[in-house]
Amino acid sequence: MTAQDRNAAIWFAADGYDPTAKGVNGRRMAGESFLRGWFRRAEVAEYVSLSHGPTDAGLFEQFARDTGVTAPIRAVRLDAPHQMAPVGTIYYSGPNYAPETWRRAHHGATAWSICGLTHTMSTKAVMQGVFDLRCAPSQEWDAVICTSRSVQAAMRMQLDLVDDFLRQRFGDRLPPRFQTPVLPLGIDCDEFQPEVAPGLALRARLGIAAGDAVALIVARLTPHEKFDPLPVYIALAQAQKALPAGQKLHLILYGRYPDDYSKKVFEQGAAGLMPDVGFHVLPHEGPAARLAALSASDMFLFPIDNLQESFGIAPVEAMAAGLPVIASDWDGIKDTVDGEGGIRIPTLGARPEHGVLTAQRHFGGTDNYIQYLSQNSAITRIDVAAMAQAIAALALDPDRRKRMGQAARARARSLFDWSVVIPQMQDLFAELTAIRGRAQASDHPTTPATLLPVAPAPMAIFSEFPTTRIATDDRLWRSLPLEGRPDIATTFALRDYIGTRRIFESEAGILQIAEVLAARGEAGARVSDLATATRFHPLRVERILLWLAKYHFIEDIL
Repeated sequence: MTAQDRNAAIWFAADGYDPTAKGVNGRRMAGESFLRGWFRRAEVAEYVSLSHGPTDAGLFEQFARDTGVTAPIRAVRLDAPHQMAPVGTIYYSGPNYAPETWRRAHHGATAWSICGLTHTMSTKAVMQGVFDLRCAPSQEWDAVICTSRSVQAAMRMQLDLVDDFLRQRFGDRLPPRFQTPVLPLGIDCDEFQPEVAPGLALRARLGIAAGDAVALIVARLTPHEKFDPLPVYIALAQAQKALPAGQKLHLILYGRYPDDYSKKVFEQGAAGLMPDVGFHVLPHEGPAARLAALSASDMFLFPIDNLQESFGIAPVEAMAAGLPVIASDWDGIKDTVDGEGGIRIPTLGARPEHGVLTAQRHFGGTDNYIQYLSQNSAITRIDVAAMAQAIAALALDPDRRKRMGQAARARARSLFDWSVVIPQMQDLFAELTAIRGRAQASDHPTTPATLLPVAPAPMAIFSEFPTTRIATDDRLWRSLPLEGRPDIATTFALRDYIGTRRIFESEAGILQIAEVLAARGEAGARVSDLATATRFHPLRVERILLWLAKYHFIEDIL
């Protein structure tokens, strides 16, 4: 294996890596963290981006340089992905990369590997994406990283359902699946070292006494997409009753309300259900404010009861900050929080038959995603009594909090720091390369670029629309006089292709062909002549000729 076998071209669009572009979002925060981890920890000779164009490529390079990268950075356009060679893997920051398998098809299935990553399995788009990816030309040298064993189980179950359907419809001959390895999300543990002074300052500002116990939750403050706060409030109120007189529990919620409904549920619920517990809401204001909240706290709560969650990076960050974690026994939390550094609270869920109508209403568009999540959360229980006991136990025992916090910090550093996770990802890229290397290209014929089943060239699928199509007979073309009408540049500007943000051809290229034709006069010129004179590909020459003919600047001579 070479160093390039362990490298990957990063499919980069700002939306996947900018956590503030459209509001704080866990997927984007994880993407930004990965990219910083990749730039700091990946052992590669060059960093390669794969993007739509120079804007995203420039952002990728800026991010790399800001992170301290001094190695070469190379940009590859998505319309020429083969130029990423000798790098042989594309890393895609989501699971829905079926379009990339089709983009690869006319280069050959063995041309490169594609590796995606799950963030959630609950959206309609992802569920459809799994089906599409299985039916697309994905290969066994491709992969979707599952961030937890629970997510892997969900992915494999849906793939089983897809395969059962395909066998019933088409027979038993199914291709091998793409890989579904379990690799966690990572963090930079050094960024979460607690800072005593900011923590004490925050406690003082919030009026929290030295002997009081503070529980912290860092999350989007929505009862739909993250957690229902009311059972947590009930547990905190019960825990408060178990504490001696003079010691008070406090809950800090660090995050933002996405809407007035969420604010009402969280704040009215707190007032009604835990009046004796201190209640503080801190808006997300960047890494320093988040670290101050972590430093001010004695324990971290992560009471997730929501299908959208698949890993939960927040408790890992809290572990890195040395906080013991009390979390629901749910999805990826089963992998991240253990009994040494945390306490997992049992959950009780419904049986499949309880959610048939919910699934069908969501799939059919009757209910939106928020309604789908909310209906499932409403019938998911976290053991309130067990949560109350765990909170009280940690509030009463600072020595235990310290021991658990130390164990949590060690676990975070040994399993979830990017210095550990990035090499595992690079091992996976090398493994995919090895699997691809054993495949015979002859067993995977290329698909003509004009005949991709999901994206045929327009005049392949719509071949019967025009009267005729431009032939390959290399006929003569000649210029026509303007006769007082606007010239080519004026007509091109009038048509305003800039308004569609997609120029079919550059004005300079059109003028170059027109100038050669004008110089040839009545004799005209053939496509081959024009290609030689301009050094344009013949297909480009023909596209320009069609435009010039469309606006009657030229005509063909039969």
